[in-house]
Amino acid sequence: MSLQQLPCTQLGICTNGRFRKGVPFIVKAEQISGASRSAEDKSGRRQMLATGVTIASWLLLSQQKSTVFAAENVKGFLPVTDKKDGYSFIYPFGWQEVVVEGQDKVFKDVIEPLENVSVNVFPTNKDNIRDLGSPQEVAEALIKKVLSSPTQKTKLLTAAEHDVDGKAYYTFEFVAQAPNFTRHALSTITIGNGKFYTLTTGANERRWGKMKDKLNTVIESFKFFNV
Repeated sequence: MSLQQLPCTQLGICTNGRFRKGVPFIVKAEQISGASRSAEDKSGRRQMLATGVTIASWLLLSQQKSTVFAAENVKGFLPVTDKKDGYSFIYPFGWQEVVVEGQDKVFKDVIEPLENVSVNVFPTNKDNIRDLGSPQEVAEALIKKVLSSPTQKTKLLTAAEHDVDGKAYYTFEFVAQAPNFTRHALSTITIGNGKFYTLTTGANERRWGKMKDKLNTVIESFKFFNV
């Protein structure tokens, strides 16, 4: 049975029999951009805020309960490990964590709000991502039903499967066109611990050439572990 035919209750990502959109993969850019103050000198502000984020991250270290920032040797990135839900990934240095309703975790660039990474974790009764269909089938269904709004025009560019420590992951690339912007995005999804994990990151299409290597590094870093 494909994801298109699969009742959304079996994925645990719906409400009242319908897919729960929550906050789409764009992480409501207007919401997080509204939280960022306007700046006359973006370059200078980026440096100041990046420094502030670094200090804040270390100050918050002692307060973390389920999220632990561990040492990683990936230059230009900071690591996150969520011990409660059982996953880890890295994100670009200078991005800051924000609280967005409907998302398990979100980090965003302080100047470019479309440059962000979001993680969602949903309960599921499935044991393997392959149970939902092929990478292309699952990617197309998620893009249309979960990762974009009905007003956006979407296009799946690539979809593939890979294994990490014997566990199957699907990774796909797509674009979503809104009236005032086009976002180029990457997602990786997997199933483990009775949970359906999704991590999505992306950037404005105009900055894709500059950001794609960093975003691919984020995607490749994501993995779940047994809890």
